[in-house]
Amino acid sequence: MKNICQSCGMPLKKDPEGGGTNADGSKSAEYCSYCFKNGKFEGTEHFTVKDMQTYCYGKMRGHGFSRPIAWLFTRNMKRLKRWMEK
Repeated sequence: MKNICQSCGMPLKKDPEGGGTNADGSKSAEYCSYCFKNGKFEGTEHFTVKDMQTYCYGKMRGHGFSRPIAWLFTRNMKRLKRWMEK
């Protein structure tokens, strides 16, 4: 599961900002810019994995992904680093 955001599963190569930022301002190799800014999970800090699945599913549907594809991309989110640590 390398090269995908370890919070939402988005391919890091699709991130328009090239990744999130660590507290020191450097680029994060693990998280996208939508999830991680200045060393913190911004906007999703209180989410459970189920909350994140629902949120990402809705975003994907809003961007034209079909229901089966959006479900497929969000169903294994619980295996990502952020969610396994809890």
